[in-house]
Amino acid sequence: MTSASLPPTARDTTASSPWPLRTLSMKISDYVDRMSPLWVEGQIVELTRRPGMSRAFLTLRDTDVDMSLSVSIPTGALDAMPSPPGTGARVVVHAKPTFWTRRGTLQLDARQMRHVGVGELLARLEHLKQLLRSEGLFEPGRKKPLPFLPRRVGLITGRATAAERDVLAGVHRRWPAARVEVRQVAVQGADTVVAVSTALRELDALDEVDVIVIARGGGSFEDLLPFSNEALVRAVSQARTPVVSAIGHETDTPLLDFVADLRASTPTHAAAAVVPDVADELRGLSTVRRRALAAVRRRITAERERLASLMSRPVMTDRAAIVAQHRADVESLRTRGRERLAERLARERDRSGGIVRHLRAVSPQHTLERGYAVVRHGDGTIVRDRGEVEVDELLRVTVARGDFAVRPVAAATLAT
Repeated sequence: MTSASLPPTARDTTASSPWPLRTLSMKISDYVDRMSPLWVEGQIVELTRRPGMSRAFLTLRDTDVDMSLSVSIPTGALDAMPSPPGTGARVVVHAKPTFWTRRGTLQLDARQMRHVGVGELLARLEHLKQLLRSEGLFEPGRKKPLPFLPRRVGLITGRATAAERDVLAGVHRRWPAARVEVRQVAVQGADTVVAVSTALRELDALDEVDVIVIARGGGSFEDLLPFSNEALVRAVSQARTPVVSAIGHETDTPLLDFVADLRASTPTHAAAAVVPDVADELRGLSTVRRRALAAVRRRITAERERLASLMSRPVMTDRAAIVAQHRADVESLRTRGRERLAERLARERDRSGGIVRHLRAVSPQHTLERGYAVVRHGDGTIVRDRGEVEVDELLRVTVARGDFAVRPVAAATLAT
């Protein structure tokens, strides 16, 4: 395929019409070459300078994440620096990105290099400190309390360091049965932030780890810079497990100290903060037991004295007196109850008799007994008027004791 028939842009390529690798490499090189020189900051993790060579080669790594680029720089630019840079130095480099087409690698062609001064780092840290403070990451209300006796202590520290030995020795001296989950990571250099953050996430994910200690011994200002890194500080603030910061000496104050739930001045102090002292607890338990026994004895003595005082009272000398008094009260209440009940029954009996007499006086039967009678037609209706009665009509007459039938006759017949 000739260059004239190649797709003009990357989006025009297809499986049947691809770019050769050299074309892609040249395109990338052309694009990178159009970039302007720039200042970039990083940390030197490897520096190679051989005698007689006009250029030195180094690896510059990002201060926060695991990312690096190769850099070449004239040896004269290194010689012009006030102090020669070394591995671990934090520098800013003025460089032009270049792409090596044959190897397919990107590197920086440096022109100048400068150390990042302590004053500038302090200014950056102060700015970051104020930013994090404004977000509330240092507020006391956000800090989580440490457990009295953690099921497992998480420890993030360097491999075979004095800080590790101090924490482990302090924890096991104070509470021999304590269990410690150790993560040995880099605590100095470009890998510190990533390594500590990864170990923190691992320990924070373990349910049995109730507290995490991040410990490192003393060092220079530059050595402790990773523990003021924004990414690490935010990772600690987001941890669900309480975190204890034990970085450097008492005078060292990395930003990690402000966001941690507890700042320990030394690794030994951190050990004393995360587990109780078994000897102190046993002494305290013994004291509590003595006080409890003394209190129980005093209570028993007081109750005995109170019981003796009660038993010495006159009422207790004759124990049946209380029962007799209550028996008399019960008999009195029974007598009064019976009298009241008899009176109530008599009243109700009189009232019932009056009601009966009244009912009898107004009852129809009583009227009939006085000689009156009730006259009804054959259909049962009562006769109330003489005009209602017809001659020879069969009527029924009800008297006090029974009834009988009558048949009225005409008045003339009666006269005869």
